[in-house]
Amino acid sequence: MKRCPRCNLAHDDALSFCRADGTRLITGSIASESTATALLPAVAPSGEVSTQLPHQAPSIAVLPFANMSSDAENEYFCDGLAEDILNALAKVEGLKVAARTSAFSFKGRETNVGEVGRTLNVNSVLEGGVRKSGDRVRVTVQLISAADGYHLWSERYDRRLEDIFDVQDEITLAVVDALKVRLLGDKKAAVLKRHTGNSEAHQLYLKGRYFWYRGAPEDFVRSRDYFLRAVELDPAYALAYAGLADAYGFPAATGLARPDEGWPKAEAAALKARELDDGIAEVYNPLAAQRFIYHRDWAGAEREFSRAFELNANFAEIHNLRSVYLVVVGRLEEAIAEGRRSLELDPLSVISSKFLGDWLYYARRYDEAVGQYRAALELAPDNAWVHEALGDVLEQQGVYEGAVAEWRSAMMLAGDEELAVILSRAHSESGFTAAARAVARERLKRLDEVSQGGGYAPAVGFARAYLRLGDKEQAFRWLERACEERNLFPLLINSDPFYDGLRSDPCFAALVRKVGLPQ
Repeated sequence: MKRCPRCNLAHDDALSFCRADGTRLITGSIASESTATALLPAVAPSGEVSTQLPHQAPSIAVLPFANMSSDAENEYFCDGLAEDILNALAKVEGLKVAARTSAFSFKGRETNVGEVGRTLNVNSVLEGGVRKSGDRVRVTVQLISAADGYHLWSERYDRRLEDIFDVQDEITLAVVDALKVRLLGDKKAAVLKRHTGNSEAHQLYLKGRYFWYRGAPEDFVRSRDYFLRAVELDPAYALAYAGLADAYGFPAATGLARPDEGWPKAEAAALKARELDDGIAEVYNPLAAQRFIYHRDWAGAEREFSRAFELNANFAEIHNLRSVYLVVVGRLEEAIAEGRRSLELDPLSVISSKFLGDWLYYARRYDEAVGQYRAALELAPDNAWVHEALGDVLEQQGVYEGAVAEWRSAMMLAGDEELAVILSRAHSESGFTAAARAVARERLKRLDEVSQGGGYAPAVGFARAYLRLGDKEQAFRWLERACEERNLFPLLINSDPFYDGLRSDPCFAALVRKVGLPQ
């Protein structure tokens, strides 16, 4: 048995660090210390001095772990294990941790730690591999200096699957130790906090997050189902309830599901998560979204944002969501600053990059918006969403050929070749305005088909199509309906340049008052 030289508690030989206070365990006397983790000596050889980085604040990127198993389905487990360690390290005071989106953007790419370090502005990189077979798991990890490629620490763990939480703790504490970061008091308890003791529920949660990050509409449904199964197995699993709130709330906010169906379930899940554990930053992301999108409670949203930042000021997703909120309440310059902060924390996030472009567009800073959208496309050239937004701003600049080209790219990337043909043909035969109207007519036709078939089509889609066609009466009628729906779209009408042609009409001011937006 090993013991802790500080608190003198006995521990299993498989552990390297004390679960009570994080101190390195010893076997027998300190002089005969034997650990399961091979760390650098206290004084590094001359050729490896730079790996200690004595004058730089410690920073790290946790890359997705490689799946060394024959079963491709184990990808979720590898991603989830790396993400859990990333989230734990993010709670360590004095340690800068690259956000998940940016770190995981290197997945499947041939790269080196130097490139990762330069791109994410970190001085160390944690990478690893996982082999899972039945109830056994082997995890190999190595912490590498981004400056010169030297190993700072490495280890291999062969354990039962039910012991995966111990492995996560061991890796986290070993990384903290290798980077010479002090972990004291309550912060230590937060870093080592376990959200569930049920390994099966944990695996279901990891599957839920895996599909959540894939981001396709059908993936949100799959993620929701896994979160539901996780909380069925462990009804006290707050983090899984937070995931469930995301899985119900995001589709309700973005027009993928009926708001009146999705929001009550999202709110119930988020409130349950907070009841179980009010110290998880992830809980306050869906709570803040519910406050300002569903309830239109601006002050309530600010309270949820404030609590999230108290718990984790470097949570990129909450900065991104707050930038949306700031646009809604008309504080565009603050929204742009918040968007930049989100991108600083998560520099390879396409969503953060695109949102910043949106806020510059809404501020009528069109040249800057074009530059930001192009930067987003450097990250993801095949992102239809960004191509469409770039087309919108080019239209505002009067660059009609460019707008059509971007819209056509968006349609092709979205798999809508028919709409792309309609756009191109109308543009070549009759010009830009005719092309935009031809697309609007086709979209109206499709929206009608969805509605008549019993599906959900957001009212704002009808409003925008009618406005393209020059039918202001119908546009206002559908905007009225849109304002009754509790999704994000009606909250943006006060900023979006697309609606500039309606602003002088008294009906528009009435809509803004109806939603409760600042005027």
